[in-house]
Amino acid sequence: MLSDRINSLPASATLAMAAKARELKSQGVDIIGLSLGEPDFNTPEFIKDAAIQAVKDNYNSYSPVDGYTDLKEAICNKFKRDNGLDYKPSQVVVSTGAKQSIANLCMVLLNPGDEVLLPAPYWVSYSAIATLAEAKSIIIPSSIETDFKITPKQLEAAITPKTKLVMFNSPNNPSGTIYTEAEYRALGKVLEKYPDIYILSDEIYELINYGKPHFSIAAIPALYDRTITVNGVAKAFAMTGWRIGYIGAPEWIAKACNKMQGQITSGANCIAQRATIAALNAPVSEIQYMVDEFKSRRTLILNLLSEIPGLKLNEPDGAFYVFPDVSAYFGKTMKGKTINDANDFALFLLEEANVATVTGDAFGNPDCIRISYAASVENIREAVKRIANALA
Repeated sequence: MLSDRINSLPASATLAMAAKARELKSQGVDIIGLSLGEPDFNTPEFIKDAAIQAVKDNYNSYSPVDGYTDLKEAICNKFKRDNGLDYKPSQVVVSTGAKQSIANLCMVLLNPGDEVLLPAPYWVSYSAIATLAEAKSIIIPSSIETDFKITPKQLEAAITPKTKLVMFNSPNNPSGTIYTEAEYRALGKVLEKYPDIYILSDEIYELINYGKPHFSIAAIPALYDRTITVNGVAKAFAMTGWRIGYIGAPEWIAKACNKMQGQITSGANCIAQRATIAALNAPVSEIQYMVDEFKSRRTLILNLLSEIPGLKLNEPDGAFYVFPDVSAYFGKTMKGKTINDANDFALFLLEEANVATVTGDAFGNPDCIRISYAASVENIREAVKRIANALA
């Protein structure tokens, strides 16, 4: 008999869709996958060279649980350079991906019955990780009309005596929305009134940004001592499989995360850590070619999707997703299939257009689907053509 813990845990919708797409592919169906949040670039050569050098230098022993000291120093320098944040190495914990960083934090901070505020849309794993920590997710809704942002008034209305943590993600997965400094400061004003609420700021897409300045909520002095800044190298440096994430946090929280990690995985991969030092020490301009390419694909996919009737679009400011509202199709029957919600819509696209996307339901927004444009221009053109034909 499986535990209640695993039975109450939903499967990751993005990974489930990828598995479904793989299954169809194995049967010979020509599927275009626009479901995974993964850059389609190779890891830059200078990072690969650092990894090869680490192998030659015999980095093959267990690494410190919270990361090599020189990597933690590089992370502190990055926080200072890019975010104006002062962290000491003792406030940094390196983990096996930012997902583990978030899980560590939830495990050390949350008790059964605590409430976690999730401004929607939110990344699929936030609510699942909160559930694992026996906390309750409280979803704060937004829509395409508000550019997928919540207001200070909404935030205040969601707070109860049980609220322990709020999770922000900007640039946002799945919507690509970026909260401006002014918007974060306005939300921060609300949080300043509640000193027992902690803030997780997930900034993994920080560098995939099309011109709106990035602002870290920990840069608000009154909130610094209860903000945990999460980042990693997966998205910006095309290093998803290298599995390196990290936090900057109050020292007592960093110590607790270190203790938790020491009993779960211990230190992150030694070679990947050495490669990450090279990534973080490099000028940000080294990866600008990828950001420029994503930006031109964003223009392409928005232009193509805007020609399909019934799709509502906004222009994302960062990340590599579009999150169209598809609710105009709800209640319609197409090719003998009734579309009741975004789940049905995403399944219809998979089966009829052979294009894999992800239902917005998994991100806390049942009116939308997430389409990743981390794909070749050729695949984007073909995928949207197939979607248009299936919906015609």
